[in-house]
Amino acid sequence: MGKVKFSVTMSLDGYVAGPNPRFEEPLGDGGEGLHEWMFQTAGWKREHGGGEEGATGRDDEIVRESYENTGAYVMGRQMFGGGEGDWGDESWKGWWGDDPPYHVPVFVLTHHPREPVPMEGGTTFHFVTDGIESALEQARAAAGDGDVQIAGGADVIQQYLRAGVVDEFQVSVAPKFLGGGVRLFDGLGNDEIKLQVVRAVESPLATHVRYRVF
Repeated sequence: MGKVKFSVTMSLDGYVAGPNPRFEEPLGDGGEGLHEWMFQTAGWKREHGGGEEGATGRDDEIVRESYENTGAYVMGRQMFGGGEGDWGDESWKGWWGDDPPYHVPVFVLTHHPREPVPMEGGTTFHFVTDGIESALEQARAAAGDGDVQIAGGADVIQQYLRAGVVDEFQVSVAPKFLGGGVRLFDGLGNDEIKLQVVRAVESPLATHVRYRVF
């Protein structure tokens, strides 16, 4: 069985999304700018259909690492495509276009049932209505010996951390202040979650820190 982990980018003041999220700016004001370190890499462009014409180096290595050995993902509905309530005519297939960058099964936490949505490139979105434990169980079964990545958002990450099932995670700290928005680690300030730094990688655009959870 593989690991359960996540990889996320955070502002220097602790936010993973800025204030005022909306359809045109799902990461809120300034949120997309957190990911500049990633968007310019060859690894990111490859996974998003942009070929290999991009920056190499430490940031690129971090991006490529994040895809290695991943057999399934879990995400919240907001990460899939936002919205609330039922799915309507089910024509909305998420933020990620016809060929999402996952290429493996993705299990979406929601309160509203929906049939699986197969996409190009090997991604299929499965919709889970019976909680985080069920989603993780299904993701582990789909991943086999691969890892399960908790793709987000922050609330979903917090739930899995509190459940004690995360093995390791990486936080990429961008040198930016957002001043408001969605905090990554709200409500986790206690001694139950113990961490060990296992690696820190610096680049001009971000500092990438990997933690082991024990």
